[in-house]
Amino acid sequence: MVSTLNQVFSNAGVVVVAHYSGLTVAQMTALRGRMKSAGASLKVAKNRLVKLALKGTDAESISDLFKGPTVIAYSSDPVAAPKVAAEFAKANEKFVVIGGAMGRTALDAKGIEALAALPSLDALRAKLVGLIKSPATRVASVLQAPAGQLTRVIGAYAKKDEAA
Repeated sequence: MVSTLNQVFSNAGVVVVAHYSGLTVAQMTALRGRMKSAGASLKVAKNRLVKLALKGTDAESISDLFKGPTVIAYSSDPVAAPKVAAEFAKANEKFVVIGGAMGRTALDAKGIEALAALPSLDALRAKLVGLIKSPATRVASVLQAPAGQLTRVIGAYAKKDEAA
């Protein structure tokens, strides 16, 4: 279990730590489903084992967060796990995000909320492709505009000559 958790902390892009005291099994199952559909994972582990697993990883600085009933949400996408955790915390007052880590950076609850507010990696990629594509579209329309104007001018002179 310790080596599995150590791999999680070593490979995850972001780790979110939350208290889950009082959540029902159905609520935890729903949270796991949301995490899985977003590309994130959720684990409940003993705090003592988590602290052992954190040693030697970039996220070692968050070991103080593991007091009481804690759950770990993690994902390789730095936005997926925080987004799902923050949305779930808004809907369920018994689920409280207390902090986390992104690489070597320890985050408090506000840091996790700030990550949750960012667009997902796929949304950022789509925006980037749109930004790259849009100048090419604009260049093509700018280049076509003078040709279209020239065609209209020639057409107007042709109609004027026909009328005369």
